[in-house]
Amino acid sequence: MLPRSAGAPKAGVDRAPVDGVLLTHAHVGHYLGLAFFGFEAVHTHALTVRATPRMAGFLRGNGPWSRLLAREEIALVETPPGTAYELEPGIRVTPFAVPHRDEDSDTVGYRISGPTRTILYVPDTDGWSTWSPPLQDVLAGCDVALLDGTFFDAGELPGRDVRSIGHPLVPQTMDLLEARVRSGDITVFFTHFNHSNLLLDARGDARRALSRRGFGMAMEGQRLPI
Repeated sequence: MLPRSAGAPKAGVDRAPVDGVLLTHAHVGHYLGLAFFGFEAVHTHALTVRATPRMAGFLRGNGPWSRLLAREEIALVETPPGTAYELEPGIRVTPFAVPHRDEDSDTVGYRISGPTRTILYVPDTDGWSTWSPPLQDVLAGCDVALLDGTFFDAGELPGRDVRSIGHPLVPQTMDLLEARVRSGDITVFFTHFNHSNLLLDARGDARRALSRRGFGMAMEGQRLPI
């Protein structure tokens, strides 16, 4: 029930709230939101959803995602890792394989290049030591990186070893990239924060350490021109 001060809800529904979706993998926080494009919610029409062939197969073979396809609410475009494509004139996107827990699909990150800047997007990955080629090489030519910041400290989840879940800790990433950040070679924002992440305390020591070392946090509504 709306409070009186809120007034009447606006009429109509935005049937095209986004231009498209780039999926990384089949873990809970990365594809369940597709359901909101469905009949019970926005009810989009032929919204472009790009995914690897394995991820696309997972969506086709499981409801309610298969119903999004049957109703033509989404249109799947398969993009194998390593296959670059032009998202629109002047914007080139390359998905690339990322090591992670791949129970239901493979995992990719994205390299997105525009007229002025290149962005690397890796919200989910195993530790950086598992990468080949190494992260430092993958970052060559990138101006901005949005990287996995799921956990700050290994003790965040009592009774569980967060390292077994498969994410680099934020301080490990800062140790790896601090010299490049301080030199101005690249700007790094962390993303994909678990609810336990110490960075969520805006006045905490973790947030101060992040700022002191020259790193940032990706925020809702943030825009990164390319």
